[in-house]
Amino acid sequence: MRSNDSIHFCPPARVVLGCGSRAQLPGLLQRLGYRRGILVTDTFFTQHTPWVREYVQAAHACSIDTTVYEGGMPDPTTTLCDSATLALRAQMATQPDHVIALGGGSNIDLAKALCLTLVDGKPIKSFVGAMQAAPRCLPLVAVPTTSGTGSEATPGAILVDPENATKVAVMDNQLRPVIALIDPEFTYSCPPRVTADAGIDALTHAIESYLTLDSWAFERNGNPDPGYSGRSTLTMAFAREAIGLCARFLLRAYHDGSDTEARIGMAYASHYAALSYGSSGLNAIHGIAYAVAGITHQSHGSTNAVTMPYVLDELTSVRRAEMLEIARLFGIDDADENAAVGKLPMRIRDIVAELGIPPTFAQFGVSRDQLPGLLQDALQVTRLASAFPVPDVPAAYGRIVERAFEGRFLHAEATEA
Repeated sequence: MRSNDSIHFCPPARVVLGCGSRAQLPGLLQRLGYRRGILVTDTFFTQHTPWVREYVQAAHACSIDTTVYEGGMPDPTTTLCDSATLALRAQMATQPDHVIALGGGSNIDLAKALCLTLVDGKPIKSFVGAMQAAPRCLPLVAVPTTSGTGSEATPGAILVDPENATKVAVMDNQLRPVIALIDPEFTYSCPPRVTADAGIDALTHAIESYLTLDSWAFERNGNPDPGYSGRSTLTMAFAREAIGLCARFLLRAYHDGSDTEARIGMAYASHYAALSYGSSGLNAIHGIAYAVAGITHQSHGSTNAVTMPYVLDELTSVRRAEMLEIARLFGIDDADENAAVGKLPMRIRDIVAELGIPPTFAQFGVSRDQLPGLLQDALQVTRLASAFPVPDVPAAYGRIVERAFEGRFLHAEATEA
């Protein structure tokens, strides 16, 4: 316990986690009184798996009618959301009483947005930015099929605005799912690249939230119902467990997709990490990774991965005790605690490389002349920059970007000297 913690914790109302747990969903929804739903997914799940058909049939047997929307796409746009809203409102004679998201983070983000727009048909952009009052929205059931996104426990949806090719956030605690159902069996068929990107994203969420700004220092701007509110002993407990699971199972799941113990371990890790970062928030890794993605157009997991070791390198002095704990979870057993802490960023860099992700910005496709713009774009994500627990954020970001480009680490430099 930390007596000065100021906790505002908003997990899903119900978490159902376990192999085969998807079979429980129709009966649970029936018991809760739901009768008309929309299932948001994509054509992979409707055409190449039995999961959608099985759910619709089982729900029908429980007197629940389900309309399937299979137009989900990677990085959903505001335009996609608005067109889906028009199509679904025209298709359904009466308003649905719940929305189900089946898929990765993109499908869950789209479903969250539709929970807002389906109520009265407003365009999704009208919900971007601070909302003075809790919005009216449909209840969401999130069923992730990858172990990494964590969207089943967070208050926000990220969409791309095609007018300016930027990402916009729709954020409110009303968007947190009323049910998060995590069935590890959904992940068994994920290919190695998806496993790597999702898994490193889960590890990023866990580590970043474990090291982020403390709850008593987090700026809430007078909001009585903040989506994010800094780390606390509660969020750190979930993060610590998630880090340990990732240390044990991430590489195993990547190298052998048939390793069901590793698949299950990563499903738990992903959700525990989400329970941590879904309340504590994130900071520099995601902030800089967004800027990297703007240049390289690489996946979210990969841009987090290439950034993470160098952010950790910057935090060795301000989060030493916590980083020592993480180092021990990754098997770094040096008796010299400073050496163990110094080796952690390099251990994470080696894991990134083993996952087939380039370990430096230069190898990732960023040129040196793009670094100033990258730094500026990263600092403009102020909600993440302001949560980075260092005295001078712009200077720290500058060092991170430079070292990430060149692949340099403070501990290695000190050892060589």
